[in-house]
Amino acid sequence: MRCGVRKAELFASLVVFLVALPLCVGVAIACGVPAELGLVTGIVGGLVAGVLPGSSLRVSGPAAGLTVLVYEAVQRYGVGALGVLVFGAGLVQLGLGVLRLGRWFRAVSVAVVQGMLTGIGLVLIAGQVYAMGDANAPVGGVGKLAGLVSLPGLLDPVALSVGGATMVVLLLWPRWKRGACLVPAPLVAVGLAAAVTGVFGLGVRRVEVQGLLDAVRLPEAADLGRLTEVGVLGTVIAFALIASAESLFSAAAVDRLHDGGRTDYDRELIAQGARNVVCGVLGALPMTAVIVRSAAGGTPFGGVRAGARTKVSRVLHGVWLLLFTVAVPGVLGVIPVAAPAALLVHAGCKLVPVREVRVLWRGHRGEVVVLVVTAAAIVVGNLLEGVLVGLALAVAKTAWDASHVHVETEDGGEAGIVVRVLGHATFLRLPKLLDALEALPRDREVRLELGGLRHLDHACAAALEGWAAGRGQVLTASGGAPA
Repeated sequence: MRCGVRKAELFASLVVFLVALPLCVGVAIACGVPAELGLVTGIVGGLVAGVLPGSSLRVSGPAAGLTVLVYEAVQRYGVGALGVLVFGAGLVQLGLGVLRLGRWFRAVSVAVVQGMLTGIGLVLIAGQVYAMGDANAPVGGVGKLAGLVSLPGLLDPVALSVGGATMVVLLLWPRWKRGACLVPAPLVAVGLAAAVTGVFGLGVRRVEVQGLLDAVRLPEAADLGRLTEVGVLGTVIAFALIASAESLFSAAAVDRLHDGGRTDYDRELIAQGARNVVCGVLGALPMTAVIVRSAAGGTPFGGVRAGARTKVSRVLHGVWLLLFTVAVPGVLGVIPVAAPAALLVHAGCKLVPVREVRVLWRGHRGEVVVLVVTAAAIVVGNLLEGVLVGLALAVAKTAWDASHVHVETEDGGEAGIVVRVLGHATFLRLPKLLDALEALPRDREVRLELGGLRHLDHACAAALEGWAAGRGQVLTASGGAPA
């Protein structure tokens, strides 16, 4: 029995390695950093994560969800500052975990999360479409989307053909169940693209290889001093919050794939923080727990579904990445940039929750508004601004939904008109409340009863008192008792 478990763990680690390899390379290129830095993060996600507490089944590595944010940071501060940004983000995550704030990530509106993923997906797709044709992408999400109009004249047809063929393989390979069980679609797609490019000597841009030691850059004292800059500090917090959210959402998803113990969100935050501290020291990309690797891209025999039950598969996948990077780094140099770009376009499409939007539209159209506004704010501005706008809108929507107020009118004959106000009277519903009161006839006595109110804020109380004083009425908390 134990031998069978070991074989399952070994097979699971190989599957995850085969999925992680092209993803690590693709994410690094999309972030504007050497491909080796993506592999370093993947290695740390296996070797270091395996000896730290946290889930034994989730696999950590560089994720597409942070690509946009990392790219913006690299363009603004340079590759040399990446290590200190990730190091600072790891410290923030450690602090959040120690303060037991991990559970609060579950309180984030689902619409905001889906809007965040949608915005990331759209910017990722728009940027990587250019890379599929060996063209330079404009700056900013709006620039990338606007530039799509003139994009056909900029693309290299050979590179675009390689990228398009890679996309076709990604879509069709999983339909062959037997083949998909043996080799993941991302590796097949990128491997075929590299083989065709090499055999036919196609003149397309290829992945630049520096070597593992040359790519790694340890932060210096001057770099650490940049943590006092307001802009750098804001980027560090953005890294920490987005990475934490993605890790914890992935944790919840992986928990649904197995019957073992559930995630301790605070311990997971501490573990992810420690891993990012190590990544920062090595100058690598930030790390998150990634559902694509944990479930191995949805293939029936990947990650958890391939038989992973302990930390062994996670550690081994890091070993395979390390061996590959050290033993055959030159293999990366034959990969056309268009291939991992197509891989990320495919990943970006999966980030856009089309089915979830349809479900929300049927029963919760206000949530769709939050989702769309969050995504649009990310495309127009940046990831952190978009999430903050989405959170603010979600809070405002919740306050609006919670502030229902109902006005009941009863004709009491000679006693006049009895008006009962029920629900939650807040400033958000003040126009509706005053419209109902001002529509009452002025030639009859009105008795306003507020006993049915569960909440009355200061703005509404002042407005009601002003209305009552203007009509010479008396406010009552319930049948006749003065309010």
